[in-house]
Amino acid sequence: MQNSSTISENYLAGADASGTSVSGVSWGAILAGAAGAAALTYILIILGFGLGLSAVSPWSSDGASATTMGISTIAWLTFTQIAASGLGGYLAGRLRVKWASVHTDEVYFRDTAHGFLAWAVASLIVAAFLASSVSAILGAGLRAGGSAVSVAAHAISAQSNNGGSSPGSSGDTGNNTFAYFSDMLFRSDQPAADAATDNSARMEARRIFGNITNSPTLSPDDQQYLGRLIARRTGISQQEAERRVQETYSRLSKTLSDAKATATQAADQARKTAAYTALWMFIALLCGAFFASLCATFGGAQRDRTSLRSDSK
Repeated sequence: MQNSSTISENYLAGADASGTSVSGVSWGAILAGAAGAAALTYILIILGFGLGLSAVSPWSSDGASATTMGISTIAWLTFTQIAASGLGGYLAGRLRVKWASVHTDEVYFRDTAHGFLAWAVASLIVAAFLASSVSAILGAGLRAGGSAVSVAAHAISAQSNNGGSSPGSSGDTGNNTFAYFSDMLFRSDQPAADAATDNSARMEARRIFGNITNSPTLSPDDQQYLGRLIARRTGISQQEAERRVQETYSRLSKTLSDAKATATQAADQARKTAAYTALWMFIALLCGAFFASLCATFGGAQRDRTSLRSDSK
């Protein structure tokens, strides 16, 4: 029994010395590489923000265009991933423990795995600190796509609710689209006989026009009624007043349709921008993973060569 126990202890000691029963993961080297990669990523992102803000100008004729800024941002993110991940992978490979009596192919695989793990830990660290910023960038397009289409409808609804407000009240603040078109109906060279009655007629016309959210065309009854009001307040004929009502209503409908089309186009552009940003960030992260694994093999090879020279002396 004693001889068997001694043989087992000697076998385990030899196995540990050869590195076959020891974990192939050097977490100290991985965490060191991840810390270096995360720090360099943070520094390069701050530098990118500074360079981007210096290239942007509020004047339309100055500064870089939106296309140029988009391409520059993608290129900078890719460069940041390559540089930071390469540094982290090299540190993880260079600082890992020496694996004695391990086959060359196994050493190569372990170095590659150490670089990849260093990149993964660094990515999680950066994501934890920049989670709010990344979600804001990616979520902006999704939120715009869900809400910007209804911008015109909300504006119309708000103006409809403000139709009963008196002039000068808080209901007349902001976008005065309906007030503008209702005032257009009552334009006249004749002074109003009764200011209160004139204001009441304008508010009533605004409420009728506010019904454009439910009907794209003006009903004949509303057209005739507004024509009578306008003819009485402005002194023009009933036929001319009804023609003015129809022309003004058509201009209002076109204005609101153009506003909705502009909002829809902006929402679609924001959606595309968010999608392209996510795709290019995915490509940049893949580049980071590749260069981290590649540089780890370089760092590990240099460490092994340095150790062999030191042992030979």
